[in-house]
Amino acid sequence: MDVQWYVIHVYSGFEKKVAESIEEQARQSHLSDQIEEVLVPIEEVIKMRRGAKVNSERKFFPGYVLVKMQMTDETWHLVKDTP
Repeated sequence: MDVQWYVIHVYSGFEKKVAESIEEQARQSHLSDQIEEVLVPIEEVIKMRRGAKVNSERKFFPGYVLVKMQMTDETWHLVKDTP
């Protein structure tokens, strides 16, 4: 089957938790070979606060998680039913 990227809409602020949950459920369901990568695109930015440089993270797509997987019934239900 063909592996493609899919975009999952999630609650803003919960992107990392959802990504970790998808990866964990894929391992438990033995679907790790069909779900290749779960990605939350983040860039590191430097902000000035009170005259000091502070490193922080900024999400490219807040509220979205990218998943590279083979679309099967099992992977679809795993991603759809992830809390």
